[in-house]
Amino acid sequence: MILPIVAFGHPVLRKVSEDITPDYPHLQQFIANMWETMYGSSGVGLAAPQVNKAIRLFVVDSEQIINNLEEDEKAEYPGDQGVKQVFINAHIVDAEGKEWPYNEGCLSIPKIREDVYRPETIRLRYVDENFQPHEQTFHGITARVIFHEYDHLDGKLFIDYLKPLKRRMLKGKLEDISKGKISTDYKMIFHK
Repeated sequence: MILPIVAFGHPVLRKVSEDITPDYPHLQQFIANMWETMYGSSGVGLAAPQVNKAIRLFVVDSEQIINNLEEDEKAEYPGDQGVKQVFINAHIVDAEGKEWPYNEGCLSIPKIREDVYRPETIRLRYVDENFQPHEQTFHGITARVIFHEYDHLDGKLFIDYLKPLKRRMLKGKLEDISKGKISTDYKMIFHK
């Protein structure tokens, strides 16, 4: 089932999400809905707060980005094959490397894209959908997508990284999004 995406301005996007246990109600169905929602809205990642659940869960499919790069572009991200996986109770162990810009967007903030600087690598401790523990390092575009989705779990948005002047320039567009004055190809929830 495709779930509605929470729009900028909704308080759930600013909450710090909670870890969950394997007995979280209807978890496998929720994960299936997350994938369907992400693909249905042409996303490459989706965090639970974006579908109005303040839990530490996100899904990422960076394979679709890597697979659509030209060969010369792939050389810019050595060792990044992309991933398609579920991250539950993720916590950053380490982030390192030179910060580099990439033009990011967000399903909760439609029609706004901006360059955001993030480190080259991220090391995460998390459990998968079967609650098997992992600690893994991600690089390049995959690290970028994971950083973005991880931020949602801590109540942060990509626009928080922008310089104050850029944020002021976007103020009107952000207010329109929060008031529902936006047209998207997917269903959204707006804070009343």
